[in-house]
Amino acid sequence: MSLFAISDLHLAFSTDKPMNIFGEHWYKHEEKIKTNWIEKITDTDTVLVSGDISWSMKMEEGLKDLEWIHNLPGKKIFIKGNHDYWWQSISKLNSLYDDMKFIQNNYFLYENYAICGTRGWICPGGENFTQRDEKIFNRELIRLRLSLDAAMKDGYKKYIVMLHYPPTNEKFQETEFIKIFKEYKVDKVIYGHLHGPSLKKVFEGQIDDIEYILTSADYINFNPIKIL
Repeated sequence: MSLFAISDLHLAFSTDKPMNIFGEHWYKHEEKIKTNWIEKITDTDTVLVSGDISWSMKMEEGLKDLEWIHNLPGKKIFIKGNHDYWWQSISKLNSLYDDMKFIQNNYFLYENYAICGTRGWICPGGENFTQRDEKIFNRELIRLRLSLDAAMKDGYKKYIVMLHYPPTNEKFQETEFIKIFKEYKVDKVIYGHLHGPSLKKVFEGQIDDIEYILTSADYINFNPIKIL
């Protein structure tokens, strides 16, 4: 029973959104993901998927992409990405499949770890951060606390946090997200969102007793990585 992670699947089985416009390494990327996934992941494993799951705009369109993931081995835990416009009622999502769970102000378990999280947002001090961004950023902080508090209330003390956005800005400054991680003594933070030139300098590794792991599909060569 192992824990794996990957993000930014960017599936588009119901829409015309070829990812190779972002580079030839994205050509038929879903086939690469499927091959690598099946080779290493079994039905007893769990996979964390940190957002940007599907390009679909509506739930009805996104179901084809979700069905594709459902047919892959293992249990899956998701958070929302900035492109997941199809993501609607959390109760409806969590009723779709027994092997697929969606986080929004809640948490799920992997052995003795509470898997918590939220989408996140652009962090203060970053490029083009606006007053509108501040409002969304603060709302995401609340959602992260709700997720962690739900797990803490139920007696769990070991936490892995999933974000879609990086938990810091381009200068790697300490943010309110990082302060929350320290407050709750989070073990690991899994995130995605970054592609292309942004992958040349990433916030990763063991920092102040917290391990930060970037799981953007292109960064990990479309191959889910083992977390535990």
